[in-house]
Amino acid sequence: MKMIYGVKDRPKVPQLILFALQQLLAILAATIAVPMIVGNGMSISAALFGAGVGTIVYLLFTKFKSPVFLGSSFAFLGSMSAAFAGGVSASLGYLGLIIGAVMAGLVYVIIAVVIKFAGVKWINKIMPAVVIGPTVAIIGLSLAGNAVGDLMKGNVNSAASVMLCSPYAALVCGLVTLAVTIVCSVYGKKLMKMIPFIIGILAGYILAAAFTGIGYAAKCDALKIINFELFKNMQWYPDFAFVQLFKGKMAVEDGSIGAYIGSVAVAYIPVAFVVFAEHIADHKNISSIIETDLLSDPGLTRTLLGDGVGSMAGAFFGGCPNTTYGESVGCVAISGNASVITILVTAGMAIVFSFVAPFITFLATIPSCVMGGVCIALYGFIAVSGLKMIQGVDLGDNRNLFVVSVILITGVGGLTLNFGKVTITAVACALILGILTNVLVNIKHKNKDENEQLTIDGIEEKEEAAEETKEEN
Repeated sequence: MKMIYGVKDRPKVPQLILFALQQLLAILAATIAVPMIVGNGMSISAALFGAGVGTIVYLLFTKFKSPVFLGSSFAFLGSMSAAFAGGVSASLGYLGLIIGAVMAGLVYVIIAVVIKFAGVKWINKIMPAVVIGPTVAIIGLSLAGNAVGDLMKGNVNSAASVMLCSPYAALVCGLVTLAVTIVCSVYGKKLMKMIPFIIGILAGYILAAAFTGIGYAAKCDALKIINFELFKNMQWYPDFAFVQLFKGKMAVEDGSIGAYIGSVAVAYIPVAFVVFAEHIADHKNISSIIETDLLSDPGLTRTLLGDGVGSMAGAFFGGCPNTTYGESVGCVAISGNASVITILVTAGMAIVFSFVAPFITFLATIPSCVMGGVCIALYGFIAVSGLKMIQGVDLGDNRNLFVVSVILITGVGGLTLNFGKVTITAVACALILGILTNVLVNIKHKNKDENEQLTIDGIEEKEEAAEETKEEN
């Protein structure tokens, strides 16, 4: 898809604000979901603040050449829960969150240093289009269940709302959101075509609010989709993770603090290697969309440093390690806006809005069904962009066919591996198996290519020698 605004373009201020708001809405649900799932008093607004700070750090490291937003990482959910396990105090738990994120970020830094000296050609060899294409597709397809599941739910913030709200009422709101988003993107003109998510979410929210109003008037719980009770207990400022360290004693029931830190390291460090694979897939994806190889310019070293250090900074404030967001990439693809300035303004909005309680609460009241309708399009675009990467791959060749088949089936099937507190995600498992399959099917072919190259080199050497002899005579 041709970009309406390129990486270096700067939209006019009114448009820029709308584009940034759209990006914020696209990443919002996932960003605030992580602290809500982990619990233990983690702050939604602090996570949003941390995402904004982490994104700015990332943009600085990548010299404002990569239009990617960083948000709370789902891959570290188990690691974050482990930080609060074992009867530790809340203060020690938050210390564990920050130390764990620093350890994970350092893994990125070390890998970046290695790549600085070793280059990226080896990555292109082990992850050619036949491997990375279907892997990117899996990133979108693996989230399909989340989108469809959300499509039939009300507010995720209220268990009662989810239980009492009719799934069919929620489904109507979600499908209206999706339909309006599609119509604006396909038939819209100028600005409307570039902000389909904002218009779609507003349409779905208005319909959900109307259903909820009727539900209260008619005392019909089945129509109560939005939980407006959230406005009664608004959080007026972010509870930063580093502040939580000083609110109590750092105590652990069993064992020493040293042993606790060791357990945190075991929970975080292996996951960082898993997320590294997804980092490459996301950047390959956005590279194909904007038609610029980000692994070459600004380079994988810089994107890794930005992701790693940005993750550390984000966790210092919000407690959640950050990662590149597929939702952000999908938003770039659908809107045709790859302007990095838009990402920068989005990061600024995330920081500022984290202190605006009514706005944060309003965002939290956007029902799951509305975001589910939007995410069907977002995740679908991620999947399609991955499939587009293998357009030039000869799938008539069984070698390529096996590689793509293994990745798609294991990824869609949800193959995951659990080693204690460490979980290798479906995307990472699919990528690893794809790489191994690609190596397996190309062993003999590689040897054949090497022999052919040696033969060619030998012929060229003989021709050069003959030419030199002829010249001497």
